[in-house]
Amino acid sequence: MRRPTVVLGILGSQMDIGGRNRWDRWRPTVDLCRHDDLIVDRLELIHGSAHAELAEAVTADIAQISPETRVRLHRLDFADPWAFEEVYAGLLDFVRAYPFRPDDEDYLVHITTGTHVQQICLFLLTESRYLPGRLLQTIPPARRDQGDPGAHAIIDLDLARYAPIAERFAEDARAGESFLKAGIATRNAAFNELIAQIEQVAGVTRAPILLTGPTGAGKTRLARKIFELKQNRHQIRGTFVELNCATLRGDAAMSALFGHVRGAFTGAVRDRAGVLKMADGGLLFLDEIGELGLDEQAMLLRAIEDRVFLPVGSDREIRSEFQLVAGTNRDLRADVTTGRFREDLLARIDLWSFRLPGLRERREDLEPNLDYELERWSQRHGRKASFYGQARAAFLKFATASDAAWSGNFRDLAAAVERMATLAPGGRISVREVEAELARLRAAWSSTPVNVGDDQLTRLLGKERLAEVDPFDRVQLAEVVRVCSAARNLSDAGRTLFAASRLRKRSSNDADRLRKYLQRFDLEWADIHPEDA
Repeated sequence: MRRPTVVLGILGSQMDIGGRNRWDRWRPTVDLCRHDDLIVDRLELIHGSAHAELAEAVTADIAQISPETRVRLHRLDFADPWAFEEVYAGLLDFVRAYPFRPDDEDYLVHITTGTHVQQICLFLLTESRYLPGRLLQTIPPARRDQGDPGAHAIIDLDLARYAPIAERFAEDARAGESFLKAGIATRNAAFNELIAQIEQVAGVTRAPILLTGPTGAGKTRLARKIFELKQNRHQIRGTFVELNCATLRGDAAMSALFGHVRGAFTGAVRDRAGVLKMADGGLLFLDEIGELGLDEQAMLLRAIEDRVFLPVGSDREIRSEFQLVAGTNRDLRADVTTGRFREDLLARIDLWSFRLPGLRERREDLEPNLDYELERWSQRHGRKASFYGQARAAFLKFATASDAAWSGNFRDLAAAVERMATLAPGGRISVREVEAELARLRAAWSSTPVNVGDDQLTRLLGKERLAEVDPFDRVQLAEVVRVCSAARNLSDAGRTLFAASRLRKRSSNDADRLRKYLQRFDLEWADIHPEDA
């Protein structure tokens, strides 16, 4: 037995107009009831108060051509039928109040009439299943003056039924993720998931994005890739503008950010546009944003929220529409506690926050990044760079060991490849170049030891608990956390920390010994490595 078909639509205030020759014209709402292969049992027709008379006339015409169709009119007024928020809210309230019976009736949503905004809202409500039906599109005939009802098409938005479309979406997402990673086939699962989230967010929002993580983790490169991805998708029209806030001091900070007018201060001999204006319509990357002074932070907050700011020495506001990507290696929440960073600014830029892990946390990605740096060297110098097999194995063994600090992260790796490839005859890196580079890295890392510092201990323990730890124990705990941060697992960290006693056969279970040490401070491995939790 056929179930009743119910169509929900919006009256076309122009397209559905009647008149003396109305039967010779194509009128979408009337003609959708004239198709032999589409029986409309009930039409739920939404209209505004100003078009009540037209709605009654359309109802009467449908009664003539399709007596089996029952028309129910719903008066719904919009102050502005082109205002997205108002239209969506009004239609959503209507849909929520409507007594749908999907087990007993089939629903079609007519999206041919109404303003484009109303059509989009009906689409979104159907896609999100607030409207439990399929889309109905009616199409005018080739000649609109011959009384032909035209054609119609029914669209089911259940994409699970369209495997090629779903696969295309997935393929596009994978391509975006690969682009953000510069084509590097990274293997770290947590990092790949992070990039997938960034690709999803970057593709749909112009809200600020905060990239955190240690120096050299790749924040600048990722910010530029986000810009290029949005540019390739025609989501941004301006340029990429970059500024390292750690280089700014005094008047120069205000001028670099917001610009200045001639005579604003000594040396201001001409007007200057700051980076906020230069980034109008584009993407502004403020690296080391935590180094900005409080005055600059206050002005930046207003520029983000209101899109306006005052250049130094000017009494005329400048407007700039830019997307902000901020980078920092600082713990901004701790800086808020100490008064160094504004809480309201952090709240504004922390909507989308992503922490980029250091190289020591992604040791399985060392090999693909090594190949990437070799390819970059080859492109810069116009000749091939590669390893002899034994040399490559020696370098990777060192690079992935738990005691390899990689304090400069990917900057250290890029510099190491640059030195080895440059010194190698013909760009073919041998064991000799590798051994020389390993000695250089060990010396550099020993002179600039990687410390955890109070920031990470504060994150792990909290300020009150950390204050209760004796300075002697704090130094020891910081070293333990540093080793754990760089290790793959508890056993790996234990072998590094208790290497001497293990050689003397005084330790039977390094992992258990380390676990008990951490428990003294109510810490677990997952606290240091939340990605493994």
